This record gives sequence, structure tokens and C-alpha cells, in this order.
Amino acid sequence: MVDVLSFIAGLFAANGIPHFINGITGKSHSTPFGNSSSPVVNVIWGWLNFAAALAFVHYTHPWAHMYATSTCFAVAVLAMASILAHTWKNVPVSKKSE
Repeated sequence: MVDVLSFIAGLFAANGIPHFINGITGKSHSTPFGNSSSPVVNVIWGWLNFAAALAFVHYTHPWAHMYATSTCFAVAVLAMASILAHTWKNVPVSKKSE
């Protein structure tokens, strides 16, 4: 169960990064609420992803399972980052910032 919770935490953490960064730099970005969500919505959505990641990490008891937690978290971050890079690679820059 530690592996699964850590992996889910990594997915949420990595997914929160582009939303939070686009939001704090004033750019629109797609969220579950729309294809061109406002920067404020993106900041909130990114923050909620970070909060979810923290909650999942909390329940893994990371100090008791440091190696498993860290490894699964890191693999999930790499997986989600790769998925996001693949998803957004063909979207023109002008579309990303609308």
C-alpha cells in the first residue's frame, strides 16, 4: 500500500507544477474546469494537487518507509512529467498562454 500511495502522491505533485507555474505567471492553462482556465483557477488547481500529494505522502508514513516512499514518488513524478511533456509538445506556444 505504501508503494501505491507514494506513486499517487508523485502523480499529483508533478501535475500540480504546470498549473501552479502557469497561474503564478499570469497565463491561462487547461484544467478540469475548462480548456482555458484563468490564472487564478490554475493556481488553486495546482495548490489542490500539491495538497493531495501531501495528504497521500502523509498516509505512507514516509519516515518508516523512506526507500519505498522516495522511489515510488520519484518514479511517478518522472512518469507524469513524461506524459505531460508528450501531451503538450505539439501545442503552439500561443495556444498554451491563451
